[in-house]
Amino acid sequence: MKPITGPIRAMTLFAASLLAVAVAAQNAPAEKPVKAGNWGATVTRTDGGHLLGNPDAPEKLVEYMSYTCSHCADFARTGDGAIKLLYVPTGKVSYEIRHLVRDPVDLTATLAAQCGAPIRFPANHEALILSQDEWMGKARKLTQAQMARWKFGSFGSRAQAIASDLDFYEIMEGRGYTRAQLDQCLTDEAKARKIADQSHADVEKYSLRGTPTFLMGDEQIDAHDWSTLQPHLDRLF
Repeated sequence: MKPITGPIRAMTLFAASLLAVAVAAQNAPAEKPVKAGNWGATVTRTDGGHLLGNPDAPEKLVEYMSYTCSHCADFARTGDGAIKLLYVPTGKVSYEIRHLVRDPVDLTATLAAQCGAPIRFPANHEALILSQDEWMGKARKLTQAQMARWKFGSFGSRAQAIASDLDFYEIMEGRGYTRAQLDQCLTDEAKARKIADQSHADVEKYSLRGTPTFLMGDEQIDAHDWSTLQPHLDRLF
């Protein structure tokens, strides 16, 4: 028998490759459909923070942040909006903001951000982190004598002193909170202890060393700002 050569052989090989691709596609497991939902407006309270989007999303992005971390404020300005507008609404990726508490100011800001129903958290978070330059500037100008009231007295009185000195009351008033409503959150010592304990547990569990730190699928990824995080998200689509 004469061997197949030239164009005929090429066509035969091409047809065989197409058949192989078709068979592989048939045998490949079908991608599980993402259930429909208004994921851009869905917020769920978690043990460590708040989850934005589909709680059952196949891909889960977690950010560990601190309100006194300047790099976290930079990320909030450059990356938060894109994640909420482009990725979370698909239902394929959820975005959980968790707290790595570094100091009393950070804890006070966290209590303010978490004040109220879960749906209020994203805008509370944004109001506090995006005004960081202003209230951290005030903190740097305070004398040791002025900051002494942050260290003495009951837990609630210390948190109220921080909130008063750094204009947290005014910031949250802009979010629709009365002073009495915010005080109820700031003086919740049991909740503050729970936040701090969870932060400590997560530091130990994930070997967290700084903020912001990002996890995907319960694993730390090599990203610490929007320019290095975005490629990880884009590869999911």
